[in-house]
Amino acid sequence: MGTRTVDETGTGAGPEHDGTAVDATESRDVDAAETRPEATKDAPESEDRAPSGVGQGAAAVVSAALGLVSLTGSWLGTVAAARETLLGQLETAADAGVATQVKEIYGDAWHTSALWGGLFALTALIVGVVVLARPAFGTPGRTVQAPWTKSVAWAGVSLGVVGLLLAVLKYTDVLLGLPATG
Repeated sequence: MGTRTVDETGTGAGPEHDGTAVDATESRDVDAAETRPEATKDAPESEDRAPSGVGQGAAAVVSAALGLVSLTGSWLGTVAAARETLLGQLETAADAGVATQVKEIYGDAWHTSALWGGLFALTALIVGVVVLARPAFGTPGRTVQAPWTKSVAWAGVSLGVVGLLLAVLKYTDVLLGLPATG
């Protein structure tokens, strides 16, 4: 590269001003290692990196999704309830009373649906509580958790509690129990 002269203001004004020639590439050839702080030069890149919290965020979203599934129903619960309906139809004698038929055909399916909803709610509740409690058991000094992760985990816990309450009420026939037959 060519040389140019630089006056006191740093602009290239030509050799007539001060006569000092400066290599234009000299100031740009700064080693990248010289610009880094000492702590990052000696430490390996994989050490001392703060955890990103991606796992906790994902678990919080899973908790909220499971809580929502516990309230709306799942494919697994629907299939299990249909299976109980079929078993009730097969096991109930044709001459059985109406109360027995209703209990065997519809009551067991209703309880199975409530059971699966309760299992999803309990799972959502446990996962949400684990996400919220995780910083307390982590590395000291690194207990920072993203605010959105806490919010979504609390949503999962809340949905889990409501889903579990509704499942218990459905299973015990307090909520929408079988009709009286007789």
